[in-house]
Amino acid sequence: MTTKNKMVSQKVQLLIENWLSYSQKIRGNQENTIKAYRRDVQKFLIYLSHYYENEVDNHQLARVDLPTLRSWISNAKKNSLSNRSMLREISAVKNFYSWLFVNEGIDNAVIANFTGPKLKKRLPRPLSEKDAKNLIEFVKNKPSNSWIVARDVAILILLYGCGLRISEALDIKYDLIPLPDVIKIKGKGNKERLIPILPIAHESIKKYLNAYPFKFNSGDPLFVGLRGKKLNPKSVQNVVRNARISLGLPDAVTPHALRHSFATHLLSAGGDLRTIQELLGHQSLSSTQIYTGVDQRRLMEAFKQSHPRGGGGS
Repeated sequence: MTTKNKMVSQKVQLLIENWLSYSQKIRGNQENTIKAYRRDVQKFLIYLSHYYENEVDNHQLARVDLPTLRSWISNAKKNSLSNRSMLREISAVKNFYSWLFVNEGIDNAVIANFTGPKLKKRLPRPLSEKDAKNLIEFVKNKPSNSWIVARDVAILILLYGCGLRISEALDIKYDLIPLPDVIKIKGKGNKERLIPILPIAHESIKKYLNAYPFKFNSGDPLFVGLRGKKLNPKSVQNVVRNARISLGLPDAVTPHALRHSFATHLLSAGGDLRTIQELLGHQSLSSTQIYTGVDQRRLMEAFKQSHPRGGGGS
């Protein structure tokens, strides 16, 4: 797919495509990330064309200054763009300019140093151990096609018991069966990590395979839909959503919340941050440290409920 826009010069269009190709083939960014990069950078360039009242070329890319960026941010706020979405767009633009500097010599220190609006740090919202267990038990007891139920349970156990992302669980190939006790998972940015497979995960996958009525071929994904093709992540999201509504759990209960729950419960049980960082595939420890805030919050809630002076004691 090529980027076509009359407000952007053909040379800049080509630069965008080269950058996106590099991001996907060399940096290992997933298709959804590439789509978001394309959309966000295009929006920025369209804004520049209106701001400068001219076609965006290399010269204009280099001359973008602080007043231009502030005007861009102001316009985004007028259009009710959230700070989180704004920061995502800024990140895409900075990524593009970083590539431009290395590959085209287009240097723009203003963009390189631009930070954008502050974002209030939000703590992950994991399930309690009881709610995580109830969620999986609810799905297990659904009156539905036996192999589909077994498949859904196996996926949820991989998310909660092994801390996988949905994409990582759905990328597992049938060729890996029988799964070893430790498997190699390729996560974001093609970063690989080793994940221990719990006995309960082995058992759940075995039940799924025993119930599956069709034949797998070499190279097939392990988790498939009714037509035998790789399962869509939305199917897993719908399973969790329906279970959440039936159990009266909050909106924050999503498949990704099971990954948060994995990390939080492991930390509560005495797991060290470095190990949890490796299991989650985080590049920096700071990404993992956010779970200490969750654990401290849970500790304070328990303290308030149980301590005589905490307001919740009897």
